[in-house]
Amino acid sequence: MDRLFVGIDVDSRNNSVYLMMPDGSKHSSFSVQNNIGGAQSLSKRVVSALSSSGLCAVSIGIEATGVYGENLMCFLREDGALARFERKLHVLNPRQVSKFKDAYSDLPKNDAVDAFVIADSLRFGRIGACAVYMDDYRYKALQTLTRARFTVVQNLVREKMRFMNHLFMKCSGLAQEDVFSNTFGAASLALIEEFATPDDIVGMGVEDLTAFIVDKGKNRFPDPASVAKAIQAAASGSYRLPKTVNDSVNQVLSISISSMRAMQTQIKVLDKEIDRQFANIPNTLTSIPGIGPVLSAGIIAEVGDINRFGGQAALAKYAGLAWSQHQSGAFEAQNTRLIKSGNRFLKYYLCEAAQCVVRCDTEFRRFYDLKVKEVNKYQHKRALALTARKLVRLVFRLLKDNRLYIPA
Repeated sequence: MDRLFVGIDVDSRNNSVYLMMPDGSKHSSFSVQNNIGGAQSLSKRVVSALSSSGLCAVSIGIEATGVYGENLMCFLREDGALARFERKLHVLNPRQVSKFKDAYSDLPKNDAVDAFVIADSLRFGRIGACAVYMDDYRYKALQTLTRARFTVVQNLVREKMRFMNHLFMKCSGLAQEDVFSNTFGAASLALIEEFATPDDIVGMGVEDLTAFIVDKGKNRFPDPASVAKAIQAAASGSYRLPKTVNDSVNQVLSISISSMRAMQTQIKVLDKEIDRQFANIPNTLTSIPGIGPVLSAGIIAEVGDINRFGGQAALAKYAGLAWSQHQSGAFEAQNTRLIKSGNRFLKYYLCEAAQCVVRCDTEFRRFYDLKVKEVNKYQHKRALALTARKLVRLVFRLLKDNRLYIPA
Protein backbone atom coordinates (compact mmCIF):
# COMPACT_ATOMS: atom_id res chain seq x y z
CA MET A 1 0.00 0.00 0.00
CA ASP A 2 1.42 3.38 -1.01
CA ARG A 3 1.74 5.72 1.94
CA LEU A 4 2.89 9.20 2.86
CA PHE A 5 5.95 9.45 5.13
CA VAL A 6 6.09 12.27 7.65
CA GLY A 7 9.33 13.03 9.48
CA ILE A 8 9.15 15.44 12.44
CA ASP A 9 12.20 16.94 14.14
CA VAL A 10 10.87 17.90 17.57
CA ASP A 11 12.07 20.90 19.56
CA SER A 12 10.83 22.58 22.73
CA ARG A 13 9.43 25.50 20.69
CA ASN A 14 9.03 24.43 17.05
CA ASN A 15 8.64 21.22 15.06
CA SER A 16 10.20 20.89 11.62
CA VAL A 17 8.13 18.66 9.32
CA TYR A 18 9.03 16.92 6.05
CA LEU A 19 6.37 15.18 3.93
CA MET A 20 7.78 12.54 1.59
CA MET A 21 5.97 10.73 -1.21
CA PRO A 22 6.15 6.93 -1.64
CA ASP A 23 8.86 7.26 -4.31
CA GLY A 24 11.07 9.41 -2.06
CA SER A 25 10.26 12.72 -3.70
CA LYS A 26 9.45 15.77 -1.63
CA HIS A 27 5.84 16.78 -1.16
CA SER A 28 6.45 19.71 1.18
CA SER A 29 8.31 20.85 4.26
CA PHE A 30 7.34 23.39 6.88
CA SER A 31 7.64 24.32 10.54
CA VAL A 32 4.92 24.58 13.19
CA GLN A 33 4.92 25.57 16.83
CA ASN A 34 5.14 22.82 19.42
CA ASN A 35 1.71 23.48 20.92
CA ILE A 36 -1.89 22.46 20.32
CA GLY A 37 -2.33 25.01 17.52
CA GLY A 38 0.78 23.82 15.74
CA ALA A 39 -0.33 20.19 16.09
CA GLN A 40 -3.71 21.01 14.56
CA SER A 41 -2.02 22.82 11.66
CA LEU A 42 0.27 19.81 11.15
CA SER A 43 -2.71 17.44 11.07
CA LYS A 44 -4.55 19.59 8.50
CA ARG A 45 -1.55 19.72 6.17
CA VAL A 46 -0.94 15.98 6.41
CA VAL A 47 -4.62 15.27 5.67
CA SER A 48 -4.51 17.71 2.74
CA ALA A 49 -1.39 16.00 1.35
CA LEU A 50 -3.01 12.56 1.66
CA SER A 51 -6.19 13.71 -0.06
CA SER A 52 -4.48 15.59 -2.88
CA SER A 53 -2.09 12.70 -3.58
CA GLY A 54 -4.78 10.02 -3.48
CA LEU A 55 -3.06 8.16 -0.62
CA CYS A 56 -4.87 6.38 2.18
CA ALA A 57 -2.00 5.52 4.53
CA VAL A 58 0.57 7.55 6.45
CA SER A 59 3.61 6.79 8.63
CA ILE A 60 4.64 9.50 11.08
CA GLY A 61 7.92 9.39 12.97
CA ILE A 62 9.86 11.37 15.56
CA GLU A 63 13.09 10.71 17.44
CA ALA A 64 13.02 9.57 21.07
CA THR A 65 14.77 12.69 22.33
CA GLY A 66 12.93 13.43 25.58
CA VAL A 67 9.49 14.67 26.56
CA TYR A 68 9.01 17.25 23.81
CA GLY A 69 7.39 14.78 21.42
CA GLU A 70 5.10 12.99 23.88
CA ASN A 71 2.23 15.49 23.69
CA LEU A 72 2.44 15.64 19.89
CA MET A 73 2.30 11.85 19.48
CA CYS A 74 -0.63 11.64 21.88
CA PHE A 75 -2.45 14.31 19.85
CA LEU A 76 -1.79 12.52 16.56
CA ARG A 77 -2.96 9.25 18.11
CA GLU A 78 -6.27 10.82 19.18
CA ASP A 79 -6.79 13.11 16.18
CA GLY A 80 -10.08 12.33 14.44
CA ALA A 81 -9.04 13.81 11.08
CA LEU A 82 -6.13 11.37 10.74
CA ALA A 83 -8.26 8.48 12.00
CA ARG A 84 -9.85 8.25 8.52
CA PHE A 85 -6.51 6.99 7.16
CA GLU A 86 -4.42 3.93 7.87
CA ARG A 87 -1.98 5.47 10.33
CA LYS A 88 1.27 4.29 11.91
CA LEU A 89 3.16 6.25 14.56
CA HIS A 90 6.83 5.58 15.30
CA VAL A 91 9.35 6.77 17.90
CA LEU A 92 12.79 6.15 16.41
CA ASN A 93 16.09 5.53 18.14
CA PRO A 94 18.22 8.69 17.60
CA ARG A 95 21.39 6.61 17.26
CA GLN A 96 19.81 4.55 14.48
CA VAL A 97 18.65 7.69 12.66
CA SER A 98 22.13 9.18 12.99
CA LYS A 99 23.73 6.07 11.48
CA PHE A 100 21.18 6.17 8.65
CA LYS A 101 22.11 9.81 8.00
CA ASP A 102 25.78 8.86 7.69
CA ALA A 103 24.92 7.21 4.37
CA TYR A 104 24.36 10.72 3.02
CA SER A 105 27.91 12.03 3.10
CA ASP A 106 27.18 15.68 2.34
CA LEU A 107 24.05 16.51 4.35
CA PRO A 108 24.28 19.57 6.64
CA LYS A 109 23.02 19.57 10.23
CA ASN A 110 19.79 21.49 10.66
CA ASP A 111 16.20 20.78 11.70
CA ALA A 112 14.80 20.57 8.17
CA VAL A 113 17.43 18.01 7.13
CA ASP A 114 16.83 15.98 10.31
CA ALA A 115 13.10 15.84 9.48
CA PHE A 116 13.98 14.63 5.96
CA VAL A 117 16.25 11.88 7.35
CA ILE A 118 13.49 10.69 9.71
CA ALA A 119 10.99 10.52 6.83
CA ASP A 120 13.49 8.64 4.66
CA SER A 121 14.17 6.18 7.52
CA LEU A 122 10.45 5.46 7.65
CA ARG A 123 10.35 4.96 3.87
CA PHE A 124 13.18 2.40 3.97
CA GLY A 125 11.56 0.63 6.92
CA ARG A 126 14.84 0.22 8.84
CA ILE A 127 13.30 1.23 12.15
CA GLY A 128 12.71 -1.97 14.14
CA ALA A 129 9.49 -3.39 15.52
CA CYS A 130 9.97 -1.74 18.93
CA ALA A 131 9.83 1.72 17.31
CA VAL A 132 6.04 1.49 17.06
CA TYR A 133 4.46 4.12 19.31
CA MET A 134 3.19 2.61 22.57
CA ASP A 135 -0.39 3.83 22.41
CA ASP A 136 -1.71 1.90 25.42
CA TYR A 137 -1.80 4.67 27.98
CA ARG A 138 -1.68 2.24 30.90
CA TYR A 139 1.92 1.52 29.98
CA LYS A 140 2.66 5.22 29.52
CA ALA A 141 1.29 6.08 32.96
CA LEU A 142 3.27 3.27 34.54
CA GLN A 143 6.40 4.22 32.62
CA THR A 144 6.23 7.80 33.90
CA LEU A 145 6.24 6.52 37.48
CA THR A 146 8.93 3.85 37.07
CA ARG A 147 11.28 6.23 35.27
CA ALA A 148 10.74 8.83 37.99
CA ARG A 149 11.62 6.17 40.56
CA PHE A 150 14.74 5.29 38.59
CA THR A 151 15.86 8.93 38.70
CA VAL A 152 15.22 9.25 42.45
CA VAL A 153 17.12 6.02 43.16
CA GLN A 154 20.11 7.22 41.12
CA ASN A 155 20.08 10.54 42.96
CA LEU A 156 19.91 8.71 46.29
CA VAL A 157 22.94 6.60 45.37
CA ARG A 158 24.92 9.72 44.46
CA GLU A 159 23.85 11.45 47.68
CA LYS A 160 25.00 8.47 49.73
CA MET A 161 28.41 8.63 48.07
CA ARG A 162 28.71 12.34 48.92
CA PHE A 163 27.61 11.60 52.46
CA MET A 164 30.31 8.96 52.93
CA ASN A 165 32.98 11.37 51.69
CA HIS A 166 32.00 14.00 54.25
CA LEU A 167 31.59 11.36 56.98
CA PHE A 168 35.24 10.44 56.46
CA MET A 169 36.16 14.08 57.02
CA LYS A 170 34.14 14.29 60.24
CA CYS A 171 34.92 10.87 61.72
CA SER A 172 37.19 8.78 59.50
CA GLY A 173 36.95 5.75 61.77
CA LEU A 174 33.18 5.41 61.31
CA ALA A 175 33.62 5.62 57.53
CA GLN A 176 36.37 2.97 57.56
CA GLU A 177 34.93 0.43 60.01
CA ASP A 178 31.64 -1.46 59.60
CA VAL A 179 30.47 -0.48 63.08
CA PHE A 180 26.81 -0.49 62.04
CA SER A 181 25.31 -3.11 59.76
CA ASN A 182 23.72 -0.20 57.91
CA THR A 183 25.60 3.13 57.88
CA PHE A 184 22.38 4.85 56.78
CA GLY A 185 20.21 3.31 59.51
CA ALA A 186 18.36 5.35 62.15
CA ALA A 187 20.90 4.81 64.93
CA SER A 188 23.89 5.61 62.72
CA LEU A 189 22.39 8.83 61.33
CA ALA A 190 21.28 9.94 64.82
CA LEU A 191 24.83 9.45 66.09
CA ILE A 192 26.27 11.55 63.26
CA GLU A 193 23.67 14.28 63.72
CA GLU A 194 23.82 14.64 67.51
CA PHE A 195 27.58 14.38 68.11
CA ALA A 196 29.51 17.30 66.67
CA THR A 197 33.03 15.82 66.89
CA PRO A 198 34.76 12.46 67.51
CA ASP A 199 35.83 13.81 70.94
CA ASP A 200 32.16 14.13 71.93
CA ILE A 201 31.72 10.43 71.22
CA VAL A 202 34.90 9.42 73.04
CA GLY A 203 34.04 11.56 76.06
CA MET A 204 30.63 9.96 76.52
CA GLY A 205 30.40 7.05 78.94
CA VAL A 206 29.95 3.57 77.47
CA GLU A 207 26.73 3.07 79.41
CA ASP A 208 25.26 6.36 78.17
CA LEU A 209 26.32 5.63 74.60
CA THR A 210 24.82 2.13 74.88
CA ALA A 211 21.52 3.63 76.08
CA PHE A 212 21.63 6.10 73.17
CA ILE A 213 22.09 3.26 70.66
CA VAL A 214 19.30 1.20 72.23
CA ASP A 215 16.93 4.19 72.08
CA LYS A 216 17.74 5.33 68.53
CA GLY A 217 17.99 1.76 67.21
CA LYS A 218 14.66 0.86 68.87
CA ASN A 219 16.32 -1.99 70.75
CA ARG A 220 17.14 -3.91 67.57
CA PHE A 221 20.85 -4.43 68.26
CA PRO A 222 21.60 -7.89 69.75
CA ASP A 223 24.65 -6.56 71.66
CA PRO A 224 24.47 -2.75 71.94
CA ALA A 225 27.31 -2.57 74.48
CA SER A 226 29.82 -4.04 72.02
CA VAL A 227 28.56 -1.66 69.32
CA ALA A 228 29.10 1.29 71.68
CA LYS A 229 32.67 0.18 72.40
CA ALA A 230 33.38 -0.25 68.68
CA ILE A 231 32.03 3.26 68.01
CA GLN A 232 34.26 4.79 70.66
CA ALA A 233 37.29 2.90 69.32
CA ALA A 234 36.56 4.13 65.78
CA ALA A 235 36.07 7.71 67.01
CA SER A 236 39.29 7.57 69.07
CA GLY A 237 41.33 6.66 65.97
CA SER A 238 39.75 9.32 63.74
CA TYR A 239 41.32 12.52 62.50
CA ARG A 240 40.43 15.81 64.22
CA LEU A 241 39.40 18.79 62.12
CA PRO A 242 39.74 22.48 62.96
CA LYS A 243 36.49 23.78 64.47
CA THR A 244 35.64 26.03 61.51
CA VAL A 245 36.04 23.18 59.01
CA ASN A 246 34.27 20.72 61.32
CA ASP A 247 31.23 23.02 61.62
CA SER A 248 30.93 23.30 57.84
CA VAL A 249 31.19 19.52 57.45
CA ASN A 250 28.44 19.05 60.05
CA GLN A 251 26.23 21.46 58.11
CA VAL A 252 26.78 19.57 54.86
CA LEU A 253 26.11 16.22 56.57
CA SER A 254 22.88 17.56 58.06
CA ILE A 255 21.68 18.71 54.63
CA SER A 256 22.72 15.39 53.09
CA ILE A 257 20.77 13.43 55.72
CA SER A 258 17.68 15.57 55.09
CA SER A 259 18.02 15.01 51.34
CA MET A 260 18.34 11.22 51.74
CA ARG A 261 15.29 11.07 54.00
CA ALA A 262 13.29 13.15 51.51
CA MET A 263 14.29 10.88 48.61
CA GLN A 264 13.47 7.75 50.62
CA THR A 265 10.02 9.24 51.27
CA GLN A 266 9.64 9.96 47.55
CA ILE A 267 10.52 6.36 46.71
CA LYS A 268 7.86 5.08 49.13
CA VAL A 269 5.24 7.37 47.60
CA LEU A 270 6.22 6.28 44.07
CA ASP A 271 6.18 2.60 45.06
CA LYS A 272 2.66 2.97 46.40
CA GLU A 273 1.44 4.69 43.22
CA ILE A 274 3.27 2.19 41.00
CA ASP A 275 1.53 -0.64 42.85
CA ARG A 276 -1.85 1.06 42.28
CA GLN A 277 -1.26 1.68 38.56
CA PHE A 278 0.20 -1.79 38.08
CA ALA A 279 -3.04 -3.37 39.26
CA ASN A 280 -4.60 -2.25 35.94
CA ILE A 281 -2.19 -4.36 33.86
CA PRO A 282 -2.35 -8.18 33.81
CA ASN A 283 1.06 -9.70 34.43
CA THR A 284 2.73 -12.94 35.44
CA LEU A 285 6.22 -11.68 36.31
CA THR A 286 5.50 -11.43 40.03
CA SER A 287 5.30 -15.24 40.04
CA ILE A 288 9.11 -15.29 39.64
CA PRO A 289 10.74 -15.59 43.09
CA GLY A 290 12.35 -12.33 44.16
CA ILE A 291 10.55 -10.08 41.66
CA GLY A 292 7.99 -7.88 43.36
CA PRO A 293 5.52 -5.33 41.97
CA VAL A 294 8.08 -2.51 41.56
CA LEU A 295 10.62 -4.48 39.51
CA SER A 296 7.98 -6.25 37.41
CA ALA A 297 6.25 -2.90 36.81
CA GLY A 298 9.54 -1.36 35.68
CA ILE A 299 10.09 -4.18 33.19
CA ILE A 300 6.54 -4.24 31.83
CA ALA A 301 6.35 -0.44 31.55
CA GLU A 302 9.33 -0.44 29.16
CA VAL A 303 8.39 -3.63 27.28
CA GLY A 304 4.76 -2.63 26.73
CA ASP A 305 2.93 -5.02 24.44
CA ILE A 306 5.16 -8.09 24.15
CA ASN A 307 3.84 -8.71 20.65
CA ARG A 308 5.98 -5.77 19.46
CA PHE A 309 8.96 -8.13 19.62
CA GLY A 310 9.51 -10.98 17.20
CA GLY A 311 11.39 -13.05 19.80
CA GLN A 312 13.40 -13.02 22.98
CA ALA A 313 16.54 -11.98 21.07
CA ALA A 314 14.80 -8.82 19.85
CA LEU A 315 13.74 -8.04 23.41
CA ALA A 316 17.29 -8.59 24.68
CA LYS A 317 18.69 -6.25 22.03
CA TYR A 318 16.11 -3.62 22.92
CA ALA A 319 17.28 -3.88 26.55
CA GLY A 320 20.94 -3.57 25.58
CA LEU A 321 21.66 -7.13 26.76
CA ALA A 322 23.27 -8.31 23.54
CA TRP A 323 26.93 -8.62 22.64
CA SER A 324 28.67 -7.10 19.66
CA GLN A 325 30.39 -9.37 17.13
CA HIS A 326 33.93 -8.93 15.82
CA GLN A 327 34.65 -11.36 12.98
CA SER A 328 36.80 -11.25 9.88
CA GLY A 329 37.59 -14.25 7.69
CA ALA A 330 38.49 -17.21 9.88
CA PHE A 331 39.02 -15.00 12.94
CA GLU A 332 36.27 -14.34 15.47
CA ALA A 333 36.98 -12.54 18.74
CA GLN A 334 36.03 -14.37 21.93
CA ASN A 335 35.98 -11.28 24.16
CA THR A 336 33.23 -8.89 23.09
CA ARG A 337 31.38 -6.09 24.84
CA LEU A 338 27.72 -5.38 25.39
CA ILE A 339 26.19 -3.18 22.73
CA LYS A 340 26.05 0.50 23.63
CA SER A 341 22.49 1.03 22.42
CA GLY A 342 19.36 -0.15 24.16
CA ASN A 343 16.77 1.02 26.66
CA ARG A 344 18.74 1.95 29.79
CA PHE A 345 15.64 1.86 32.01
CA LEU A 346 14.74 -1.66 30.94
CA LYS A 347 18.36 -2.76 31.34
CA TYR A 348 18.45 -1.34 34.87
CA TYR A 349 15.25 -3.07 35.98
CA LEU A 350 16.27 -6.39 34.41
CA CYS A 351 19.67 -6.32 36.14
CA GLU A 352 18.07 -5.41 39.47
CA ALA A 353 15.57 -8.23 38.99
CA ALA A 354 18.39 -10.65 38.12
CA GLN A 355 20.13 -9.88 41.42
CA CYS A 356 16.92 -10.58 43.33
CA VAL A 357 16.18 -13.80 41.44
CA VAL A 358 19.71 -15.10 42.08
CA ARG A 359 19.02 -14.83 45.81
CA CYS A 360 15.64 -16.55 45.64
CA ASP A 361 15.78 -19.16 42.84
CA THR A 362 18.17 -22.14 42.90
CA GLU A 363 18.35 -22.50 39.11
CA PHE A 364 19.36 -18.87 38.58
CA ARG A 365 21.78 -19.08 41.53
CA ARG A 366 23.46 -22.11 39.99
CA PHE A 367 23.73 -20.34 36.64
CA TYR A 368 25.18 -17.18 38.23
CA ASP A 369 27.77 -19.15 40.24
CA LEU A 370 28.78 -21.06 37.11
CA LYS A 371 29.39 -17.81 35.19
CA VAL A 372 31.37 -16.29 38.07
CA LYS A 373 33.83 -19.21 37.98
CA GLU A 374 34.40 -18.97 34.22
CA VAL A 375 36.61 -15.86 34.29
CA ASN A 376 39.06 -14.05 36.54
CA LYS A 377 38.13 -10.46 35.64
CA TYR A 378 34.84 -8.59 36.09
CA GLN A 379 33.27 -11.76 37.51
CA HIS A 380 30.18 -10.26 39.12
CA LYS A 381 29.51 -7.74 36.35
CA ARG A 382 29.77 -10.37 33.63
CA ALA A 383 27.80 -13.00 35.53
CA LEU A 384 25.03 -10.51 36.33
CA ALA A 385 24.72 -9.45 32.67
CA LEU A 386 24.51 -13.08 31.55
CA THR A 387 21.95 -13.85 34.26
CA ALA A 388 19.88 -10.86 33.17
CA ARG A 389 20.08 -12.17 29.60
CA LYS A 390 18.81 -15.52 30.82
CA LEU A 391 16.01 -13.72 32.64
CA VAL A 392 15.00 -12.01 29.38
CA ARG A 393 14.15 -15.41 27.88
CA LEU A 394 11.95 -16.21 30.87
CA VAL A 395 10.26 -12.79 30.84
CA PHE A 396 9.51 -13.04 27.14
CA ARG A 397 7.97 -16.50 27.42
CA LEU A 398 5.85 -15.70 30.49
CA LEU A 399 4.45 -12.52 28.91
CA LYS A 400 3.98 -14.12 25.50
CA ASP A 401 2.10 -17.15 26.84
CA ASN A 402 0.52 -15.30 29.78
CA ARG A 403 1.51 -18.04 32.21
CA LEU A 404 3.00 -18.28 35.67
CA TYR A 405 6.57 -19.27 36.46
CA ILE A 406 7.08 -22.81 37.69
CA PRO A 407 10.57 -23.35 39.20
CA ALA A 408 12.59 -26.28 37.90
